[in-house]
Amino acid sequence: MPTEAEYRNQIAPYNQKHLLELWQQILSGETPDWEPGKAIEYLVIRAFEIEGADVTYPYTVRISGTIVEQIDGAVYTDGLACLVECKDREGNIAIDPVAKLRNQLLRRPAGAVGIVCSTTGFTEATIILAQYNANQAILLWEQDDLDYALQHQSMRQGLVKKYRYCIERGLPNYNLIDGDLS
Repeated sequence: MPTEAEYRNQIAPYNQKHLLELWQQILSGETPDWEPGKAIEYLVIRAFEIEGADVTYPYTVRISGTIVEQIDGAVYTDGLACLVECKDREGNIAIDPVAKLRNQLLRRPAGAVGIVCSTTGFTEATIILAQYNANQAILLWEQDDLDYALQHQSMRQGLVKKYRYCIERGLPNYNLIDGDLS
């Protein structure tokens, strides 16, 4: 199993074209150079990095030598500080990743934002749970959102739109394709 540093070295030379190819491989379930779930984590963080965001690739948090958290990444851009959680599974994502991220955000300064990315979608219960995390905003990115943002190289712009929608409407799941902020 590759280390986090080896994965960072693997994704570092990827440009937009390579990310789009990797995205298609993730969607087809054909990522032989990646452990299950790792390709999406590194793709999302690299996409933000290519657009100029300051990022931290997946990492673990240890307290007194004990692993207390595994974070899929962090993104700092446009005045936002975000923890990222990514899920590459079949079917809609249940509440577990949102609940996990909410707890991680509780250990962070106020104003930290959560991002949950899914190669599919989210259950209704997950959307409701994310909606009622007002003190720890968690923004949901479904497959269509990721596809659109990757195709249009608009991860940062998409993040700002999702955050703005969450601020104005109190909803975590702004749709980047059909969304309207008016």
